[in-house]
Amino acid sequence: MSVQAASAAGAGPVIAQGVDDEPLAGNQRDPQGRIGLLIAILCAAYTVFHLVVMVLYPLETWTYRMIHLCGGLLIGFLTYSALSQTTEDPAPGAARHPVGLALTAVAVAGIGYGFLMIAIAWGGWWIAGAAQPPGFAFRTYGIPLAVGTVAAILAGWFFSPRSRRRIPLLDVALGFAALAVLGYILFVVAPLRMRAGTGMAQPGDLWAAVTGVLLILELARRLTGLALVVIVGVFIAYSFLGPWLPGFLNHRGYTPTRFFTYIFTDQGVLGDPIAVSSTYIILFIAFAAFLQASKVGDYFVNFAFACAGQARGGPAKVAVFASGLMGMINGTSAGNVVSTGSLTIPLMKKVGYSPKTSAAIEATASSGGQILPPIMGAGAFIMAEVTGIPYTDIVIAAIIPALLYFVSVYFMVDLQALKLNMKGLPRSELPRFADLIKQVYLFLPIIILIYTLFAGYSVIRAGAMGMAAAAMVSWLTPHKMGPRQIFHALELGAKMSIQLVAVCAAAGVIVGVIALTGVGARFSSLLLTIADQNQYLAMFFAMCISIILGMGMPTTAAYAVAAAVVAPGLIQLGVPVLVAHFFVFYYAVMSAITPPVALAAYAGAGLSGSDPMKTSVEAFKLGLAAFIVPFMFFGAHELLMQGETIDIIHATASALLGMFLLSAGVIGYYFGHASGLVRIVLLAAALSMIAVGWISDAIGLTAAVGLFLWQRQMVTPNVLAKGRAD
Repeated sequence: MSVQAASAAGAGPVIAQGVDDEPLAGNQRDPQGRIGLLIAILCAAYTVFHLVVMVLYPLETWTYRMIHLCGGLLIGFLTYSALSQTTEDPAPGAARHPVGLALTAVAVAGIGYGFLMIAIAWGGWWIAGAAQPPGFAFRTYGIPLAVGTVAAILAGWFFSPRSRRRIPLLDVALGFAALAVLGYILFVVAPLRMRAGTGMAQPGDLWAAVTGVLLILELARRLTGLALVVIVGVFIAYSFLGPWLPGFLNHRGYTPTRFFTYIFTDQGVLGDPIAVSSTYIILFIAFAAFLQASKVGDYFVNFAFACAGQARGGPAKVAVFASGLMGMINGTSAGNVVSTGSLTIPLMKKVGYSPKTSAAIEATASSGGQILPPIMGAGAFIMAEVTGIPYTDIVIAAIIPALLYFVSVYFMVDLQALKLNMKGLPRSELPRFADLIKQVYLFLPIIILIYTLFAGYSVIRAGAMGMAAAAMVSWLTPHKMGPRQIFHALELGAKMSIQLVAVCAAAGVIVGVIALTGVGARFSSLLLTIADQNQYLAMFFAMCISIILGMGMPTTAAYAVAAAVVAPGLIQLGVPVLVAHFFVFYYAVMSAITPPVALAAYAGAGLSGSDPMKTSVEAFKLGLAAFIVPFMFFGAHELLMQGETIDIIHATASALLGMFLLSAGVIGYYFGHASGLVRIVLLAAALSMIAVGWISDAIGLTAAVGLFLWQRQMVTPNVLAKGRAD
């Protein structure tokens, strides 16, 4: 509905439209006709399969995770190209280079032969009940399959067509390679459990694992870029180069058969990240897809504009609330910047924010969504899986740190608007709150989700009930979810989950390397050595490693890797498990706005037209609280809801005042423009309040009151000299 039409209907202007629509990535295909319908059916079936298994008919663990992984690979290669796409068809003969044709021929022949051998094995089982395939099948399938996969990947890098409408033969072949890996591992899954990673592993096991790792890395490259692939490559190289490395990095090295077969077990690729991806992540992505299909996201953003759009710097405050809420269920900081930032960034620029600041605010808020309970961008579920701590305990512990972060960002936005004398949007251009409050029932799916989680229902059942609630609530809106809309939601759920499937599988490779080589234990020893000198120095070192490991990686992978490398060392220092994992989780998330590789800030800069590096520095400043909060709850566990109620209240109140003083010092506005000296004192007072202690609080509070009197000119140099007021 247009703004004018909405106004004519008496509902007030509509600001947010299409927030729920998933924008096409640069290399994402959009096939039409029968091919498009076939892929949509495949995606919907993928989502339904997971829902049925989780809710009704459980499957054996390795079988379920392999279907989840290889199904994701198949959909991923059909929907994402190796190169960026254009809407135009390629020029005739553009994909007919002799080298490209040769690589295509090798790819099709190799993958075709490997797939055929696996098909023969399964055909013998289904038709004749033969538990053992013909000897030549598993003995000869592997090398052609791996060589064909390499040829298809190389051909895709250099000769992939650039039309969104076409799916080249190369990517179809890669999909069949994923099915061949699935078919082999499922056929030998029982003996493979016993022999993987040992001297008994068979050559067929090796080639299935090598092909699987190649497919995972190629899909991760297509979906997230080279950063994650390079990091995984470094860890793989480390497994073979260990005997020649110095110090705590040295290890005895491994043969390819032992390494790759170990990596493709539940200690690696099929381990915790994929366990979470195949259950909680896809469940809540499907929940988010149902919300998107029913256009609830548009309502969230319009509601935020009705509440805060007229306030000074209104669009920036809307971005803080709306992007945080959408980022919580989105799962990726950069993805949320693209979806909501296309609306909020132009409006922020309209009321006076610079392009750089507009993009930075959006990036900071979207990244904060990853730490916002109850979903936390899927991070809460991974933490529960890795630590064994109940999900509800993690959500409760996350409340105060998330509050501190968003309060700090809000203060910075508000103080900057004051400093620059900004206004909000005119009320005539905003949705009417009185009209939107009548649709407040659209929050019901999230309320039901939270209630069922804390009422003792399993996470899976709570998510399923949330999806059902989203479909039912939509019938009270113009966007009723009938069979077609439900089908679209199921299709969307699969497409939204593919990135996280690839990311979790790639992170699983890193986790497997850490488990196999024992480098995590050696890193823990290094942290203990540093802690002998100073525990806070060890924590600072852990912070830096967590940020570096997370740079360029989606949140899920960043936390999974940091949890495997850094968290065990913190636990050995005596840090409680919950505190240690929250510590690395925060810094893994905030790597998205940390220069020089700040994915969320770069995404925002692309929308606003600002300089990416300057935008990332600005986002770092606005999100500074997230870099301090982990040290706060390291020193005061009350901020994670640990301890007596009065102590929790005291720690929270002190920290909130500290966040205000920190924001004022960073922005340079404290009841008036703040000079350089006042800003330094404000930052010192903020750190004093953040320390959480009665004496430090008294110092910080005294400084805050003194600066207030100074800024209001109730105390001046003249008064101080005379010792009295005139």
